[in-house]
Amino acid sequence: MKTNIYSRGLTLIESVVWVSVFAFIMATMVTSLLFFYSTNRYVLQEAVAIASTQRVMDNTIRTIRSASYSAVGAYPIVSIGGNQITFYASAAANSSIIQQVRFFVTGTQLKVGVIQPTGTPLTYNPANEVITFVGDNIQNITVGTSTFFYYDNTGTQITDFTRIQDVRFVTMKAVVDVSTTTAPLATTLSASAALRNLIGH
Repeated sequence: MKTNIYSRGLTLIESVVWVSVFAFIMATMVTSLLFFYSTNRYVLQEAVAIASTQRVMDNTIRTIRSASYSAVGAYPIVSIGGNQITFYASAAANSSIIQQVRFFVTGTQLKVGVIQPTGTPLTYNPANEVITFVGDNIQNITVGTSTFFYYDNTGTQITDFTRIQDVRFVTMKAVVDVSTTTAPLATTLSASAALRNLIGH
């Protein structure tokens, strides 16, 4: 006895129903994603800003930690302030040349200025400073708090910024906020470094 096996495609009605169900599911998913993004946009932006600032601070502190005497023997620290620090260090990767480095906050941005030594004898000409953008969304100036804090070898905070030769420890604090008028609240990040070339001095 022969058995006939039949196979048939979808009817027009079944195709329309299938397409309609698929379109409904996709529309629901897209709507849900758009709703999630619109309600969590600032949270997501804040998380990205925090992660980015943490990386920037790690690099900044690493450079500050390596502060050393200049190419002409000048003291490692040039000047300090609440929102800026200038010192000598090898800021370029795989380079033994000591540059003059200035980290500073302007508005909501952290920038770094680097001066290469030139001439004979070597000098650090301020006119040759190359300034580079480093990070954003730093609200320290907006909220009226310092970015850099300095301590001597006893751990006492230095508030007299003329005492550069007493600095042995630097703490950097960044108030991170994408928008000061929108939740979530600002996050304060902190990182510290001992000036390894001044330990014991």
